[in-house]
Amino acid sequence: MDKTVQLQKFNVWANDKVFEHLKTLPSEIYRKETHSVFPSVSAVLIHMYQVDYVWLKAMKGEDFHDIVATLGQLTEELNTASLDEMGLKFKELSRKYDSFISSQKDITSQTTINHPHFGTLQSNYADLIQHVVNHGTYHRGHISAMLNQLGHKGASIDYVFYLYSLQHQ
Repeated sequence: MDKTVQLQKFNVWANDKVFEHLKTLPSEIYRKETHSVFPSVSAVLIHMYQVDYVWLKAMKGEDFHDIVATLGQLTEELNTASLDEMGLKFKELSRKYDSFISSQKDITSQTTINHPHFGTLQSNYADLIQHVVNHGTYHRGHISAMLNQLGHKGASIDYVFYLYSLQHQ
């Protein structure tokens, strides 16, 4: 399996595990205030979704100003979404990532990202998808820490557990 495809599949798997785990916990945990990097688990998931959304649009060649213009309405939708609705939004966005990746003739082909604050980045799609996966991993760690602070364990979502899950399919 192509490494970029595998990383994307890991990202989807890990997000699914987080949502599955959160559904086993008391429902108030999703929006419960914590003293952490983010004020709540829902705030972390909203941030993760927004970043995944922005990067997919950027990789598709959309202008950052146009992308940012859509974030207000998106943020309103995400702020009112239930845990189940957020899970569905993540699944739909994952399908869009899968479609984007499969539509690329060469996932290592170069692209240019023009960001209004950071400037121009010459990169390739594989590296940008790696960034999205790393970003998700980083923030899933925040969720685990926040759940621990609230008296609950986090989901087992290390990459090695994903690899084990592949063997058991």
